[in-house]
Amino acid sequence: MNHSKVEPEPFEYSYYDYNSWYTNAEPTLPPKEVILPCSPTADDKLFHICILSISLVILLILAALTRKNKFCQGFARASSSIFSPANFLDQTQEKGPVVAVFGLIFTKIATVVVAPDPLPFYQDTPANIKEYMKIVAIFYYPVLYYPLLVCGTLQRKTGFVFGTLLSLSHFGVLVWQKFDCPKTPEIYKYYSLLASLPHLACLAYLCVKFPLLFFKGPKNDEDLDSSYYNDYVKLLLKKKSSSDSSSTTDKSSLAQRILELPKSYIYVSEKVFRYPLKLVISAFVTCVAMYHMALLLVVLVVPTLHIVRAGIDENIAFLLLGFGIILSDDRMEVVKIVTFYTWLLEVCYICATTLTCLISIFMLMRSMLLHRSNLKSLYKGEIYNMNNSQKTVRPSYPGVVCWMGLTGYQAAVLCLGMAIQTLVFFICFLFLVFLIIIPIFYGRNIIVFEIAGKAWPAWVTLILVTALQHVTAKFFFIKKESGTRDLNNRESLFLLTYLMFVVNVVVGLIVVIWRMVITALYNIIHLVRMDISLLHRTAESFDPAYNYYTHFLNVEVSQSHPVMKAFCGLLLDVLVEGGRAGQKRSAEEGIHQNSTDKKTSSRRICIRWQLLYTLVNNPSLLGSRKHFQTLQMSENVLNGTPNRSSRRESKREAEPASEDVVESMKTQ
Repeated sequence: MNHSKVEPEPFEYSYYDYNSWYTNAEPTLPPKEVILPCSPTADDKLFHICILSISLVILLILAALTRKNKFCQGFARASSSIFSPANFLDQTQEKGPVVAVFGLIFTKIATVVVAPDPLPFYQDTPANIKEYMKIVAIFYYPVLYYPLLVCGTLQRKTGFVFGTLLSLSHFGVLVWQKFDCPKTPEIYKYYSLLASLPHLACLAYLCVKFPLLFFKGPKNDEDLDSSYYNDYVKLLLKKKSSSDSSSTTDKSSLAQRILELPKSYIYVSEKVFRYPLKLVISAFVTCVAMYHMALLLVVLVVPTLHIVRAGIDENIAFLLLGFGIILSDDRMEVVKIVTFYTWLLEVCYICATTLTCLISIFMLMRSMLLHRSNLKSLYKGEIYNMNNSQKTVRPSYPGVVCWMGLTGYQAAVLCLGMAIQTLVFFICFLFLVFLIIIPIFYGRNIIVFEIAGKAWPAWVTLILVTALQHVTAKFFFIKKESGTRDLNNRESLFLLTYLMFVVNVVVGLIVVIWRMVITALYNIIHLVRMDISLLHRTAESFDPAYNYYTHFLNVEVSQSHPVMKAFCGLLLDVLVEGGRAGQKRSAEEGIHQNSTDKKTSSRRICIRWQLLYTLVNNPSLLGSRKHFQTLQMSENVLNGTPNRSSRRESKREAEPASEDVVESMKTQ
């Protein structure tokens, strides 16, 4: 007796038979790996309680130690109190520990967003209070890592020892927990382990950096005591030989011009230029955000596609038949086709994510180059290049807000920009693969080519008409005489303009579509950057991200200009060496304090008058003068210079004050 069962063709099933067969079919999905919640032996709650207590004790000890030498540190230290974690306007301090701490905070907050328990003190957080716990975590983790920041910026050996102990504690416990629980049920089994890699890297850097700082000793050449500002001024005043510049321009070849394009996207450090600390932090946090966003984009989609592809069986043929889609008469061939198409979806998505990461990296390097160019131009007083108007470089209320939040703004812009870029690039790859590449290989479903083939007369006409206009414009309507150019054959030009009017309307439609595509792609690619505006030059003020960036630069340049700090450093040297008389000894120039030579005395008087002129025009000292205290500083004074009305009102009050200053200078 033959027990073999002959299965009918899919076309013989009615809609009712298909439903009954599909509902009675046994599922053939592969068994899914179940990841149970894991509790490491190093309890997270107990560790955070202990580390918070230790951190509080360390802060109290550092506060007691810094209080003793509060008045001895002066202007040379980056921080003189535990309430001042870092001098963000100092370009000469050690940037490594500060950058690492910001990386720790951002990495922890990025994992808290998707973690089931935002705070380590509360296990099995209910869903109704989880959002409130996330808000508390936003403030908790900066407080947790604040002692690491203080230990690195106080420039004391005691702080370096405490920083080493804290970083080793964080690093050791985190490694212990990841070895105990490498798999977690969050999104993807290895997501927690992969997301903690930047955290481990920052802690490992601090574990190495703090001992090095301890053996190296505290730095004494910070901020105004550093030679960086003097070197910058020397380089600025150094004369450049005209022969070198002319030789470089004359010898520029085609190969060098071609290499200029990749060089414009590769950042190379300069000898006498340092980035502000806030920009360095922003660049590092951007890299960390790029990693976390790429990891999320991959683990949210790729494992799901793997599960879908593994679960495809013969039932997919009946499912497609219900939608009227017939791929093949053989069900096994249908399974192979659908599996192949699913694999193509995964390839397109991975290519889109990879392209997004590469573009983000190139945009970051280009931004670093533009940051340096913008800072140098603002240092020279070229304000119009950034603000599109002759504005003053001075702090303002929105400027301070933008200066404080630039790092956070940059990270948020990058995360959202990468998500949008991945979606757009994924759609573009799908269009390229499924509508162009696959139809060419298999020779079917060539819808795009069929539409283009039917409209070939219109395309040929447009191409020929466009080529005709270009050729006639170059060879018939332009004449060259004595090195100049002018119009030729004007009658034919007017006739051709009239005849091509309707055709140019159609060409204009294509140009409009191409313009929309180019504009959209350009804005999507540059969406992750804040240093350029996505709007027209006259509408830059409506771009909030670019406004944040320009305000940040205005505050940064007004408060940490290298020439200004070099001048302040010289004033401090004069005050220390010459007392209140302000006489500075200089062995190179041969000027001595007790010298009575007329040439030396005249030079000293000239220097004093130059100092007086500089102090009078210093906008930071304007508010402390008696004859300006009655004026409204925000309305009548622009960048330290009073307007005409304020000058007339304060002229009589300024005369006694100026006479007193002159008399004091004469007596000195």
